[in-house]
Amino acid sequence: QVQLVESGGGLAQPGGSLRLSCAASQGIVGRINAGWWRQAPGKPREMVASIGAGGDTIYADSAKGRFAISRDKNTVHLQMDSLKPEDTGVYYCNFDIGGYDFWGQGTQVTVSS
Repeated sequence: QVQLVESGGGLAQPGGSLRLSCAASQGIVGRINAGWWRQAPGKPREMVASIGAGGDTIYADSAKGRFAISRDKNTVHLQMDSLKPEDTGVYYCNFDIGGYDFWGQGTQVTVSS
């Protein structure tokens, strides 16, 4: 069973930056599609950024130009710059490995002055 461990959340001021990381607990063989999702209070979970097995990336409109997703072996990162209060929420990473979904436990990001 693959476990995903997230890190890097916390409190940031508007305009600040945070870097989230999501590491798989074991080596993964095969093609991986990965992504970061956000759930704000009272709202459904939404995709923020994804990266395909070939390195292709997709961003939510709210993240374009500010966030960057990257992957290094079995770790996926989300660099978040120019943070806004509306970026606040619990961030979850997701790995799709051969059609099977794995989720991290979530990490809180709060953007506030």
